[in-house]
Amino acid sequence: MFKFSCISVCLASLLACSVVHAQIFQRELGDFDLKLGTSPTRSMAQGLVKPSAVGSFHGGLDLSHGSGFYFGQWSPSMGISPGKNLEIDSYLGFKQPFDRTLGYEVGMIRYSYPEVDTLDSHELFGGLTLLGSRFGVAFSNDPDRQNSTLFADLAGNQPFGIGVSMKYTSHQFNAPVAVDGGYVGSFTDWSLKLSRPFMGIDVDLIYSDSSLRGNDCSAYVGHNSQCDGLVTLKAERAFY
Repeated sequence: MFKFSCISVCLASLLACSVVHAQIFQRELGDFDLKLGTSPTRSMAQGLVKPSAVGSFHGGLDLSHGSGFYFGQWSPSMGISPGKNLEIDSYLGFKQPFDRTLGYEVGMIRYSYPEVDTLDSHELFGGLTLLGSRFGVAFSNDPDRQNSTLFADLAGNQPFGIGVSMKYTSHQFNAPVAVDGGYVGSFTDWSLKLSRPFMGIDVDLIYSDSSLRGNDCSAYVGHNSQCDGLVTLKAERAFY
C-alpha cells in the first residue's frame, strides 16, 4: 500500500540576546567549543542513526575540542507533549580531517528513556567525508533487536541545488515476533530525502518504505514513521 502525507509548514522560533545561527548558540570555553540549541549540531551523531522526527520541545548541547574529540547530549523529545516520552541521547566521538577533501569520524551513542521501564540501547557509528559528501555505517544493540544502518548524504554534489540523502537499515529481532498468520524474524527499511531551500524555507520531499507488507506490518519498529510506502512533503522556516 502506498500513501501520501503532506505536513503543513512548521514555524520554529528561538529568541536570544546573542548571535544565533541555525537555532544554535555558540561560545568558546578555553580550548572547547560549546554549542546549545534546538537543532542537532552533529552530522553523524545526530543525523545518521535516528529518525528526523522530534517532539514539540527538544534541544541539546555539544562540547568539542580542537583535537577532534567531542561529547554531548541531545533530547529529541522532552516528554512534555502528550504521548511523548523523555528521551536522552548521550554521545562521544572523534572527528578529524585528513585534508580539505577527506575526513573521518567514529563514535558511540547511548539512548536512554528515564520515564519508561526499558533497557538503554547503544550504537557504534563511523563514517567518511569526501568532497563535502558523507558516507556512514552504524551498528546498534537494542533490547529486542540488532540494527545495521548504511547512510549517504550527497551534500558535496547537489544538482540544481537539490540535496540528496539516503538511509538503509537491516533489523534482526532477538526472538521472532508473532503476527497474524506467522512470525517476523527480520526486516529492512529505507528512506530517500530530497532537500532544497526556497525563499527562506527549507523544503524536504521524503520517500520511505520497508520490506514488510500486510499483517507483517504489526511487527514494524523501524526508522520510518510507518511500515508502508509513504511520501512526505515538509516545509520549515526558522525565525530568529
